[in-house]
Amino acid sequence: MAMIFKLSEELLFPPPVLARDDGLLAVGGDLSVERLLLAYSLGIFPWYSAGDPLLWWAPDPRLVLVPAGFHCSRRLARTRRQGKFRVTFDQDFAGVVKGCAAPRSDQEGTWIVPEMAAAYSRLHAEGWAHSVECWQGEKLVGGLYGVSLGGFFFGESMFSTVADSSKVALAALVALLTAWDFDLIDCQMKTPHLVRLGAVEINGLDFSQRLQASLQKKNRRGSWSGAH
Repeated sequence: MAMIFKLSEELLFPPPVLARDDGLLAVGGDLSVERLLLAYSLGIFPWYSAGDPLLWWAPDPRLVLVPAGFHCSRRLARTRRQGKFRVTFDQDFAGVVKGCAAPRSDQEGTWIVPEMAAAYSRLHAEGWAHSVECWQGEKLVGGLYGVSLGGFFFGESMFSTVADSSKVALAALVALLTAWDFDLIDCQMKTPHLVRLGAVEINGLDFSQRLQASLQKKNRRGSWSGAH
């Protein structure tokens, strides 16, 4: 089992290859925009619960979704064609984060603590974090948010209060990222739901190499509110 590092002002991050078997890499630090951007550029993300110290993760293997590999079922394709939902980008970032942080029947508590919500709101204000909203009328019923760097979209969380709304949001994101020639959506850790949608696991070295190559692409920084 690898050593877990305690972050300091001098050491932003240890090398990701030193992550523990479960992906835990480091403890401490802060959620400044600078540190978060550095973390994502190295394939590292924060994830912790209320009352815990700030924990940083770099799991191996890593769950990713290649846009071309997204599985759009017949039911989902039909739902999109029917226009049951209206999809927007960067119209209600705070609302999406709030929806993702809401209690769920299959979970105890939430990892989107107020400090995390505030940190990603700062990233959004500076054009690095983005949301996809799914609406019925004027009601936000699903969506997702994440961070964009180069040709990578780092998915953070998604929520749904109406069946298929988060899937429709993801399908819209995949379509946009395909048009923009993005390479990967980082899904972080394996879940059956994401696997059914086409996500696959790759090893940490492959993930790191793809990430570093993809970071050479231009950043899609700024509001995506005009995207379709």
